[in-house]
Amino acid sequence: MKQVMDQKPTIVIFSHAYLPFLGGAETAVKGIADELGGFNFVMLTGKYKFSLPRKEKLGNIMVYRLGFGFSVDKFLLPILVFLKFIFLKRKLLKPLSFWGIMISYSSIGAYFLKFLYPKVPFLLTIQEGNREWERNRFWWRLLLKKVDYVTAISSFLLERAGEAGYHRKAEVVPNGVDLEKFSNPDVQKTLILSQKLGIKPDEKIIITVSRLTHKNAVDIIVRAMSFIKTEARLLIVGGGEEEKKLKKLAREFKVENKIVFAAGSHDEIPAYLKLGHVFVRPSRSEGLGTAFLEAMAAGLPIIATSVGGIKDFLKDGETGLEVKVDDPEDLARKLDLLFSDEALRQKLIQNGQRLVEEKYQWSQIAAKMRDIFNSLL
Repeated sequence: MKQVMDQKPTIVIFSHAYLPFLGGAETAVKGIADELGGFNFVMLTGKYKFSLPRKEKLGNIMVYRLGFGFSVDKFLLPILVFLKFIFLKRKLLKPLSFWGIMISYSSIGAYFLKFLYPKVPFLLTIQEGNREWERNRFWWRLLLKKVDYVTAISSFLLERAGEAGYHRKAEVVPNGVDLEKFSNPDVQKTLILSQKLGIKPDEKIIITVSRLTHKNAVDIIVRAMSFIKTEARLLIVGGGEEEKKLKKLAREFKVENKIVFAAGSHDEIPAYLKLGHVFVRPSRSEGLGTAFLEAMAAGLPIIATSVGGIKDFLKDGETGLEVKVDDPEDLARKLDLLFSDEALRQKLIQNGQRLVEEKYQWSQIAAKMRDIFNSLL
């Protein structure tokens, strides 16, 4: 027994999705696990693609993908992760802790496991935006009854946990950024992308890196392109359910020749950001907005709505420019202002990089999470 206890403790991660599917939550898990070598990380997640292996070691995480390789896997996750954990439990080194990522189908499995294993601590990290909170209040209230510790990526989400009835241990632990990676991108990769996309060195490029969903409001940027007075092009990096709709909207507003759609992996994002002059995402809902932090680390001024967790880092006129929700004309005015006022642009760039360096580096975030894991174990 002593030999087992001397081994690294195990953190069992319950996540809706993981690599190669990549969003803010997945980036956070990877960033934290990469920094923490003192734990064994085991992840239970959905398969979703038939070609993906069922078991794979990715960095510091042993990933178990459950399901049949289709989108319906998510609905089966509560049962599948429940059964998989029972099967694995005897092989996992003690002590153990559950780590739920968001109010997700996988985290629901952890909720049910707490009835069988009440002494296993359950940490829940909340990453959702306001729309998810509105849709899933029932599950928020239910899961939080079995949770021992909550981390939220913004003060906005921490308040939502309180509104859902949670009043035990909790704190804000934001997502982070690999500052070195984003401030010093691969020059050769940037050059290749610029040639591939037909972007000239002297062009003014507005860039957004976003899942093309309603909440990210990329449609507002497309509309704003018909109002902006500066000669500029919009680079949209990302894919999603609204891609066809956005391309149709660009044709309707006769700005399709001003817009470039590009698909890119997360490793390519620093090179894409290097092509930009300003980063924009007029979000309708946002848990935090890691893409903004990455843009700030890359040396871009940001324009954002002050919704959800964005309030934690957006100070209008200091770390970025605030724009009204669903207002393309206001967005166009702010873009023209940044393109015409270089002193303001440089001020936002310097303040943004300083903020990321002081508050949002992965080493700092991981140190907080290490303390939390140790307190639970």
